[in-house]
Amino acid sequence: MPLNIPSNLPAVKELQKENIFVKDSESASMQDIRPLKIIVLNLMPLKITTETDLIRLLSNTPRQIELDFMRIKSHTSKNTPIEHLLTFYKDFESLRKERYDGMIITGAPVENFEYEEVTYWEELTEIFDWAKTHVTSTLFICWAAQAGLYHYYGIPKYPLNKKMFGVFKHSVSDRLNPIFRGFDDLFYVPHSRHSEVRRSDIEKVSGLKILSESPEAGVYMVQGRNGREFFIMGHSEYAPNTLADEYFRDKGKGLEIEIPMNYFENDNPENKPLVRWRSHANLLFTNWLNYFVYQRTPYNIHRIR
Repeated sequence: MPLNIPSNLPAVKELQKENIFVKDSESASMQDIRPLKIIVLNLMPLKITTETDLIRLLSNTPRQIELDFMRIKSHTSKNTPIEHLLTFYKDFESLRKERYDGMIITGAPVENFEYEEVTYWEELTEIFDWAKTHVTSTLFICWAAQAGLYHYYGIPKYPLNKKMFGVFKHSVSDRLNPIFRGFDDLFYVPHSRHSEVRRSDIEKVSGLKILSESPEAGVYMVQGRNGREFFIMGHSEYAPNTLADEYFRDKGKGLEIEIPMNYFENDNPENKPLVRWRSHANLLFTNWLNYFVYQRTPYNIHRIR
């Protein structure tokens, strides 16, 4: 799929090594197609890694996509070179008048804070409110999903006794929902989080629908506004080694960390990870782009309300 991104973005070179097709903005401009405009609000510390993970999935669909990256102005990233942010990212003020067919808001390592304690909470909620009227459909991932449910619907999060860490089996609650087209009855998703939202709170809100759950990991996917919002508690976008990197990083720091469940072969960290979520991750992003972005967005993007 032609993905309209700058040719010098680090993710391009990395994904070409994986034999993943990415068309840069110069080549894509020669096609007479109205591309889908997608904006990514990247809240993760390792922004280049997250860019690569998301582009890997977005590049596997037949739609041409014009991809922009947004950053929080009220927070300075310590783990990404400032030159990278200045080259490839825009702040909200410069994008306020734009409209997008789709938006992805990533997680962030701030879940042990109350929402209002997060330094950029005020700016983030302003972006949440903007997305309701300027974006056709938004994917909220992990902490962003919890934050979105709290801001829009008052759903609280609860701290876990221990980190939800590993790859867990999930079931489909609504087989007819297009987001699950092509899914098996059971599918796997990586999780890495310290908090959760609960079914009992979500069921009290008439505008929300639980689409998928796990016996071990709890609520996984919630739909709002008939598909204009998807709140996803796991990390389907994770690369094969992401959980391993987290595990060995924390172990190297002397932190208390358990082996990620159902991840390494035979649960032995000396073995390679067993990747069981890649096909469903691709289906998830393809279905979202096709059924909830492309088929619902107006051709005249300025008509998005």
